[in-house]
Amino acid sequence: MFRFARVTSAPDARLPHRATAQSAGYDIFPYIPEPLTIQPGAMALIRTGIKAYMPPGWVLLLMVRSSVGIKRRLVIPNSVGVIDGDYADNPDNEGEIFLALWNIGDQPQTVHPTDRLAQGIFLPYGVVADDAADSVRGGGIGSTG
Repeated sequence: MFRFARVTSAPDARLPHRATAQSAGYDIFPYIPEPLTIQPGAMALIRTGIKAYMPPGWVLLLMVRSSVGIKRRLVIPNSVGVIDGDYADNPDNEGEIFLALWNIGDQPQTVHPTDRLAQGIFLPYGVVADDAADSVRGGGIGSTG
């Protein structure tokens, strides 16, 4: 079953939702107490206050909304965020999803708590026939090496 949930430290975080019946992506909001300005050339790691549950064989991909990338020149530094199915409930950060945003423009950009910054899309993935991955995630961002 697919499900978004709030992490315990963010009981009032906005859960992602789709804007229309044909939207592929779930809009993701920042979990910030006040507006945050990202200077040109700077990057910010922004809380969302949410985590995602998905069945085995699925991944949640995060991409900036087109309006954020085109109009505001904010991008995810590695292009696409990958949220693995075993990321939720990890001991480091309870599986909270963070958005890394990099301002590649020449103007400061202010992120507001109500901004729809990114969209998350659930997709199935495959593994090769001789796959031998059997370790268990033990942490949060960057914990698998």
